[in-house]
Amino acid sequence: MPIEITFPDGAVKQFDTNVTGLAIADSISSGLRRNAVAIQVNGEQWDLSRELTENATVDIITRNTDEGLEVLRHDAAHVMAEAVKELYPETQVTIGPSIENGFYYDFAREEAFTPEDLDKIEARMKDIVKRNETIQREVWDRNDAIDYFNGIGETYKAEIISDLPENETITVYRQGDFLDLCRGPHLPSTGILRDGFKLTKLAGAYWRGDSNNAQLQRIYGTAWSDKKQLKAYLKRMEEAEKRDHRKLGKALDLFHMQEEAPGSVFWHPKGWAVYQAVQTYMAEKQYQRGYKEIKTPQIVDISLWEKSGHADKFGDDMFTLSNDEREYAVKPMNCPCHVQVFNQGLKSYRDLPLRLAEFGSCHRNEMSGSLHGIMRVRSFVQDDAHIFCTEEQIQSEVKEFISFLHEVYADFGFEEIIYKLSTRPEQRVGSDDEWDRAESALEQALDDNELEWELQPGEGAFYGPKIEFSLKDCIGRVWQCGTVQVDFSMPGRLGAEYIAEDGSKQVPVMVHRAILGSIERFLGILIEQHAGALPAWLAPEQVMVATVVTDANEYAEQVALALRSAGLRVETDLRNEKIGYKVREHSLQKIPAILCIGKREAEEGTVAVRRFGSKAQNVMLLEDFIEEFGLEVQEKRIFEAQVPQNN
Repeated sequence: MPIEITFPDGAVKQFDTNVTGLAIADSISSGLRRNAVAIQVNGEQWDLSRELTENATVDIITRNTDEGLEVLRHDAAHVMAEAVKELYPETQVTIGPSIENGFYYDFAREEAFTPEDLDKIEARMKDIVKRNETIQREVWDRNDAIDYFNGIGETYKAEIISDLPENETITVYRQGDFLDLCRGPHLPSTGILRDGFKLTKLAGAYWRGDSNNAQLQRIYGTAWSDKKQLKAYLKRMEEAEKRDHRKLGKALDLFHMQEEAPGSVFWHPKGWAVYQAVQTYMAEKQYQRGYKEIKTPQIVDISLWEKSGHADKFGDDMFTLSNDEREYAVKPMNCPCHVQVFNQGLKSYRDLPLRLAEFGSCHRNEMSGSLHGIMRVRSFVQDDAHIFCTEEQIQSEVKEFISFLHEVYADFGFEEIIYKLSTRPEQRVGSDDEWDRAESALEQALDDNELEWELQPGEGAFYGPKIEFSLKDCIGRVWQCGTVQVDFSMPGRLGAEYIAEDGSKQVPVMVHRAILGSIERFLGILIEQHAGALPAWLAPEQVMVATVVTDANEYAEQVALALRSAGLRVETDLRNEKIGYKVREHSLQKIPAILCIGKREAEEGTVAVRRFGSKAQNVMLLEDFIEEFGLEVQEKRIFEAQVPQNN
């Protein structure tokens, strides 16, 4: 009896029962069949080789889609595991998922893998792809699967199966002589993977992410639809390597990290100048938008975090200490403390919205393995603010915030923004009605701003839904930075009230918001976005005054004084060195403007200007330079040369 298959466009087609996904794709076009990697059946991903026995809604997953790339990357992990087992049979395979831009597999092995081993493994992977081994899905009995994997020495696989729920279907995928426990889906054969993959690096990892367990060896790789995409990605990674904020931070003398303070930044004078420029900018912008800046304690009694719900939800991530028989927590976030400021004194509806902002220093016990330069730290400062308002004011406040965020990101040179709405998670506080109203308010604010946005079900904070704002940088990387969250719960939990127009006591809505997020992380993004050549308004040293001859030293000092009086960050180089040497040295420091001062300049009251990235020298009156360069700084200009196009 035929079955009916419904396609995404609403078209319905009849097929014989037991039709495969591959046959369905082939019935549409040979091109679709060639590019198909999996099939979605009633919202669930299946192998193309699985047979459909009843009516279903079907979508063919192709290799160029996000879903298709995930399948390719998962298969690449399996092919890598097969290659490792062929080359090093004593090795145990554990877990190998697809990840963003690639895949990894964790291996248990006495001897450490080497970079030379990676070359061998990658070569063997290419052999396996050439073999075009059929990939078959098999359903196994639970106990048989445990016995099998224990029998071949794959104890980690046996442990995984033992820990699965009793009702879980155990599926094993076979390719050649290699068998692996996996839910799937997978490609019909290894040849479909093609040549768009490469192994990238080695790392350590603990079994199941627990430092109490055995340490494993992790091999990372990247996989793409074809070799062209792979080459483009590798080129982006090469560019990213050049822009690594950790290398640039050292080369430009901005900051350093050290073991005695893991996850904390030692800011050097130049780096701190950039930090202060960013913070001062944000403080001024917030003041213009009606925010009142506050400062709250760093160490607070644990009882406040228990009342707010943070101790229960984030207790493992908090630093705690005891003193005088009391337990305290080092502030992991600012919101409960901001409620305490709101609670001081009687508030009326006329006081709302009340916008309280803080450059709040926070500490979180991030796992040591996740720390990454200044991008992922334990000690950081947020451009945090909380808006206390009525429910009727939510949409207007969120709309105003989005406008504010756009202005800030544009000043820093970011024009492409990605918007995501995260809704209620399984573990949450507050009623369903409150969540309905909060989610609706955020959705309406996005729509009112005519923004395209993506829904992230279940990804909201435990106290409320949120909009996430992500930036795309000049080489195509995406960074999640800003956020706005609507919270009906925390103000009530912490006793916040205001007197409504009718004289009744009401609980305010609390809107959590940040634009930069962590200032440390945002500075890391900025450094990489501009490859260390920060625009003039942010540069730690905006102008370097360098003398050609020592006779010009006095005039050079006068030039520097005039520039400082104009509010510019200026240094002088009066060393008895050749001007070419000085220019090269300061160019390596990516200083926006170098003023070369010789006898002629001293006599004529001029400066010879060299801009970063240009070999040209422009002689102009000092006052003209101050006016021109000062305007560039004031207008916070971002130049194309500083933001290269994505290749």
